[in-house]
Amino acid sequence: MKGRVARGRLLGYALGSVGTGVFSTTPGLLLLYYLTNVMGVPAAVAGVALVLPKAWDVLLNPYVGTLSDREAVRTGRRTGLLLLGAVTLPVLFALMFAAPAHGTVAAAWVMVVFLLAASAFAAFQVPYVALPAEISDLPEERSRAMAWRIVALTAGILLAGGLAPELVGLAGDGRGGYALMGAVVGLIMGAAMLYSALSTRWITSRPGPKPLGFAAALRAARGNRPFFALLGAFAVQSLAVAVMLAGAAYVAEYRLGDDGLTSVLFVCLVAPSALAVPAWNRLSRRYGAVPCYLLAVVLFIAGVLALYPALTAGAAVTVFALTGLLGVCYAALQLLPLSLLPETVHADAGRTGHAQAGAFTGAWTAAETGAMALGSGVYSAVLALTGFRSAEAGREAVQQEGALTGLTAGFTLVPAFLLLLSVPLVLAYRARALAHRTEGTPDAA
Repeated sequence: MKGRVARGRLLGYALGSVGTGVFSTTPGLLLLYYLTNVMGVPAAVAGVALVLPKAWDVLLNPYVGTLSDREAVRTGRRTGLLLLGAVTLPVLFALMFAAPAHGTVAAAWVMVVFLLAASAFAAFQVPYVALPAEISDLPEERSRAMAWRIVALTAGILLAGGLAPELVGLAGDGRGGYALMGAVVGLIMGAAMLYSALSTRWITSRPGPKPLGFAAALRAARGNRPFFALLGAFAVQSLAVAVMLAGAAYVAEYRLGDDGLTSVLFVCLVAPSALAVPAWNRLSRRYGAVPCYLLAVVLFIAGVLALYPALTAGAAVTVFALTGLLGVCYAALQLLPLSLLPETVHADAGRTGHAQAGAFTGAWTAAETGAMALGSGVYSAVLALTGFRSAEAGREAVQQEGALTGLTAGFTLVPAFLLLLSVPLVLAYRARALAHRTEGTPDAA
């Protein structure tokens, strides 16, 4: 049995989330704006260019999960795929923001490179998310590992949202600024992921007596109803957050009057999140993860609805304060479902006889990355439907009132609706987890 995990090992694992946080956040925050307001790509075309690569990713991730399980059976580790993703993703990330021409060429370039980058990300992310279920046999140690990971993930998100826009601004906000940002942020991301891949070689994987095939792994995972209820809730919530990320630069420019405030908005969201993780961890141990999870979702809905009138009035201070409160709730939306995920994997091992962590995390990361990418598509659809006008860098397009209403509603009302849809799924997770417990299968309701 693996006992208590040393802090140095937890840090080595957690640092990988700095890299995954950067990649999960930066394209959603800046790539749509880069296409519409720097490269002159129409909003509808830009949305398609960003959604299609992630549609491929949704199909790829479960397959990568089975490859990871096969590697674990063959070698007792998941290091090979981790290293592959850590080495290739930073280069592709930089290329995403280095389109050689404007318009259609830029859209095609970003779509192809984004597809390759998403594939490289899957190679790292899928086995990486599987590791907490194998890091220790003790539930409290798995929770510790997840808490460390969420703090590092928050740091990566903060890095993406705080540093990336500033780097763009330092080089003049045009194509050169985005190219510089891609190169610098890519190097930081790659260093964190490579260090984590090498630092987690001590974690031994035991997925079962033999690797299941792709179809067999999916059939094995299908019977885990608590997992899929939890996955559904997390995916819908990730979509809501992704829609807000895609809209941050637009509300900063057109409602608050300065696109440079994108970084301020982002820091207001993420910085409180980092501080709130330990508090949510303690509350979940005392009152249960699911009640705390539901509370955070409800508070997030209330906060994002309050943002609509504040943005319409251009009340920057109120917007920043509300965003900070959302950050406290965002910590729970990251920590609590990810803390429950390893427990659903462990509970399923008793049912099937196979601890196929890769199969579950492949499905999980497919839903997460698909939702994050779809956020840009949803927001771009709102922009297109409400008459938003794209422009190349250096040229300003005057937006009609309908477009201003649309970009504000896309940032607030649409995410609130999506979060509301996730509440029945969280309740379904609790009911199904309790049912499994009644049947004698351990779970973490």
